[in-house]
Amino acid sequence: MTRRLAILTEIIAPYRIPVFNALAARSDVDLHVIFLSENDPSLRQWHVYKNEIRFSYEVLPAWRRRLGRYNLLLNWGVSSALRRARPDALLCGGYSYMAAWQSAFWAKRHRVPLLLWSESTALDLRRSHGIVEFIKRRFRMRCQAFVAAGRASRDYLIALGATDGTIFIAPDAVDVEFFAAAAAKARQQEREIRVRHNLPPRYFLCVGRLIKEKGVFELLEAYAKLEAPVRSRMGLVFVGDGTARDELAQRAAEIRPGVVRFCGWVHREQIPEIYALAEALVFPTYSDPWGLVVNEAMACRLPIIASQVAGCVPDLLQDGWNGFAVRPRDVDALEGAMQALLNNAESGTQMGSHSFLRVQGYTPETCAAGIAQALAFAAGELS
Repeated sequence: MTRRLAILTEIIAPYRIPVFNALAARSDVDLHVIFLSENDPSLRQWHVYKNEIRFSYEVLPAWRRRLGRYNLLLNWGVSSALRRARPDALLCGGYSYMAAWQSAFWAKRHRVPLLLWSESTALDLRRSHGIVEFIKRRFRMRCQAFVAAGRASRDYLIALGATDGTIFIAPDAVDVEFFAAAAAKARQQEREIRVRHNLPPRYFLCVGRLIKEKGVFELLEAYAKLEAPVRSRMGLVFVGDGTARDELAQRAAEIRPGVVRFCGWVHREQIPEIYALAEALVFPTYSDPWGLVVNEAMACRLPIIASQVAGCVPDLLQDGWNGFAVRPRDVDALEGAMQALLNNAESGTQMGSHSFLRVQGYTPETCAAGIAQALAFAAGELS
């Protein structure tokens, strides 16, 4: 039976388009997506790939302001959009925007099942804020079912009071085929790509916003602790931008010998090239609901070094099998994991193969299937 699903989510993120396309292609889902904004240029410089969209959608009028660490986004026309969509169920991708609460009130008034799509985990730094926890619990109480990004977010939903039988895993995913194919092509054009991006012959790779909370200073310090002969032949490459870039570059200039490169923001079309030639991805974040760069790197056959607190780690990273999980802010642990990969190149190659094998279960189709299960449950078709 086909059910009409409306999804309310923040922006037209490139990694969500393949998921929504896969969901719209299912015979049991009639999808309409309501975006609160096209993009958030204050945080990310993503392209908006409208030409790839294969689902019904609209973008609400919005007013956005950045207030310190907080993002204020106000929309109008939420109720009208939902009334036109006439959904059998409503899935909210979060609770922190006014539009999410407007949607929750609308769903209750019209007796439409409300679902929450959650990526939050118990290790999220924001969890220590009592007001945030109160808001989460109040929103959770309005929901009939939940879509969790992985095991860590499922466990957190249970801690908030959700029952296990109402939670469905829709793993955070990227277009694995796209990244795998682009990386394979890049390896055939290695010399050209190294020149294009000014890449060292060998390097560890960090992808993400260059801010303190992503652990970039600890990573740089760990790199500096590697022995001088190692740094002479092994570089460190940062892809991304952020408020810490200038200070990070100043500290990097003091590391001798050593090669530290800053590639800036790189869009989806070229980022697989940089993954493809790296030794490993290092993701040293203090806190992250998931970490899709890990999916991307695994699709490009890289070993992973990641903080234990990243939401993706329980699902994607098996310590010693496809990489290493380390404590956040632990410089010595980061250095040890990097050195372990350097000591055994054959093991690193095997770990990269294991990464590729593991990420095959984290595709847009897998994510779409989990959302469809939650929809069926909310509509009374599953018990």
